[in-house]
Amino acid sequence: MLARPGRAAPVLRISKQYGLGYLSMMVMERQGLMEKHAARFGVTGLQVEWSTLGGPAAQIDALLTGQADFIGPGVPTLATLWDKTAGTPQEVRALCALQSMPFVMMTRNPAIRSVADLTAADKIALPGVKLTGHALSLEIAAAKQWGFDHYDRLDPLTITLPHPDAMAALLGGLSEIDCHLASSPFYYYERVAPGIRAVMKSYDVVGERHTNGLVLATKRFHDANPALCAAMFAALEEANAAIKADPAAAAATYLAMTGDKKVDQATFTDWVSDPDVDYTTTPKAMTFVAFMHRVGRIKHQPGSWRDLFFPEAHGLAGG
Repeated sequence: MLARPGRAAPVLRISKQYGLGYLSMMVMERQGLMEKHAARFGVTGLQVEWSTLGGPAAQIDALLTGQADFIGPGVPTLATLWDKTAGTPQEVRALCALQSMPFVMMTRNPAIRSVADLTAADKIALPGVKLTGHALSLEIAAAKQWGFDHYDRLDPLTITLPHPDAMAALLGGLSEIDCHLASSPFYYYERVAPGIRAVMKSYDVVGERHTNGLVLATKRFHDANPALCAAMFAALEEANAAIKADPAAAAATYLAMTGDKKVDQATFTDWVSDPDVDYTTTPKAMTFVAFMHRVGRIKHQPGSWRDLFFPEAHGLAGG
């Protein structure tokens, strides 16, 4: 958190990414919930600066260089940063989850009915190679299909692209990309397009619901700003409750803030209400973390999910 030159008001910088996974943050921004709860916890006059970055790499850089105080990437980003920074001044943990939400692989290639049908000629767009839940779900699927030693068999087919660009490439039909491991709402748009269908859903691969996005901060920021961390947690809880109570209003917020005109509000409200998605602060992360440790992507195995989270989340029924 910074104070702007020449003024006393504190400034908080929050970074989100694209898609419905960040709907709770959009509701927070639209309704001024962070400012509201900050004042309740004694921080008056808070100025919140929001940014949208396309993928975890940009968010990691923003957090570690002090350009963002809270970021919203996925479980693999948390595990990687925690593994590398634990015990240092830059230690990174999560405050809480943003939601549970599946990743869905969509394709325009009629020959692909499952991951077993993928060949070297296919290209899969996702928001980050190896370091996203999308990439991990693909590796878990490969391990199940061909045996654990071949978990990375499909990695050479993956290409890093932000979801809007990946969707454009898939639907445009002119690029080498014929698959997109998508988050919501992009797989909704894709599944109604002619010739596009789903191949894989991460919930099925992992065997349970899992967290997609998390709120991350450095321990240095967390320990220096307990009121802002408490306010962030409370604001997310209020935003999640608002989404569940009035999905139509939440859909209107998303469409207004993104300028999205590709679908009507009634359809988008149905997407917000999808039972596959749970806007919750409770994390379900350890399946991905355990997989990352097994393949050597992180060196340290946390003893519990709570090792990865600040105390604000410890009372939740996480996993």
